[in-house]
Amino acid sequence: MQTFQDVIDLIENEQIDYVKVGAFDIDGILRGKYMGRDKVVSALKKGFGFCDVVLGWDSNDQLYDNVDFTGWHTGYPDAEVRLLPETFRRMPFEDGVPLILGEFTGKAEAVCPRGLLRRIVGKANSMGFKPHAGCEFEFFLFEETPHSVREKKYRGMQPITPGFFGYSGLRSGVHNEFYRELMDTCIAMDMPLEGLHTETGPGVLEAAIKVDGALAAADKASLFKTTTKILAQRRGWMATFMAKWSADWPGQSGHIHLSLQNDAGENVFYDNNAEHSMSDTMRHFIGGQQALMPELLSMVAPTINSYRRLIPGFWAPTDASWGVENRTCALRAIPGSASAQRVEYRVSAADINPYVAMAAALASGLYGIENRIEPDAAVNGNAYDQTFPVERILPRTLHEAAARLRKSEAARSLFGDPFVDHYSATREWEEREFRKAITDWEMDRYFEII
Repeated sequence: MQTFQDVIDLIENEQIDYVKVGAFDIDGILRGKYMGRDKVVSALKKGFGFCDVVLGWDSNDQLYDNVDFTGWHTGYPDAEVRLLPETFRRMPFEDGVPLILGEFTGKAEAVCPRGLLRRIVGKANSMGFKPHAGCEFEFFLFEETPHSVREKKYRGMQPITPGFFGYSGLRSGVHNEFYRELMDTCIAMDMPLEGLHTETGPGVLEAAIKVDGALAAADKASLFKTTTKILAQRRGWMATFMAKWSADWPGQSGHIHLSLQNDAGENVFYDNNAEHSMSDTMRHFIGGQQALMPELLSMVAPTINSYRRLIPGFWAPTDASWGVENRTCALRAIPGSASAQRVEYRVSAADINPYVAMAAALASGLYGIENRIEPDAAVNGNAYDQTFPVERILPRTLHEAAARLRKSEAARSLFGDPFVDHYSATREWEEREFRKAITDWEMDRYFEII
């Protein structure tokens, strides 16, 4: 489906009774509803109104009290939404019911996550580049339900498999029915996987989504997370994309692979005559990503839990470092053929909003190209054992990261004041909500002894 009329013709010719429509909120959660045939045809032609509270509440539907965009002071009016015919796909787990994604317009466009990435892709296009991306996610699967995990208070949960067993042929054979359902569903929904395998830990899988243009890749990444949760819950399981659900196991990554093509379709990161085949453009792209990573971290580490993952020795970076084929770094330069040369943005976890995280990763790279920023010397060996200058040290908490974003002149020039103000306020809210909680650690630590 490429045009509004394509979709309208299909809906009317097949006499489709209803369609699911939706948009992704600040936290990357799909918010939507079903629309009847006449309503969706009208929405395709003219757009429709969607209560702007979905951009004014958190992942727990609690209303932000610190944002200007919407709130009790505005009365929570409808925001304009345009449906995107290129996102049309059928959902095999709903008997082929169509799904169409939307994007906020009007005033809401300034804070819309997908709109943010679209603007950054537009910036790349204006510089003569076509950005391509692919996301890979790790996620844990449990023999639990939304009811059982709450009854257990998220303790003693049962993963679908025990122990360490990365790249297991045994586990994937035993649970082949789920693997095949997930892979087949991803093909049917135009988000095919390049790979799916067990990672190291109980019940953990890793999926790599096939590369595409950056905006389509973010659509696919966002839908993949939602679809995986749906398929798991339909069989009495649960999938989690938390950055780190247990202190005993590695966190869950959400790495982003990026490259740029010119108008001729050539990979501008590739230079056969340069060391590691890295062109000047690729080197400056990495330089920008490294320079801005501490300021933009809240866009790629968006939750309190994100910072539980960013610790030494657990396959996650702790500083804005880069290296060639070095998985201890925040940025991994991957040399290869003209088609495969790329940068892996490794600081991001599975809990990302793909639109926001990809916008940060791409925009900072473009910033580096524009300003010809040279990266530090590539890290050789274990990045955890090295000392970095203070400007390369990443924020250690969401509170610190949100403050860095709010003060970032580069972020405001790249994303605009409305988005920076709104997004940083939502992360400050998230941290404030956390501070209200009395954790199990505090009870164990202080209840009797202190």
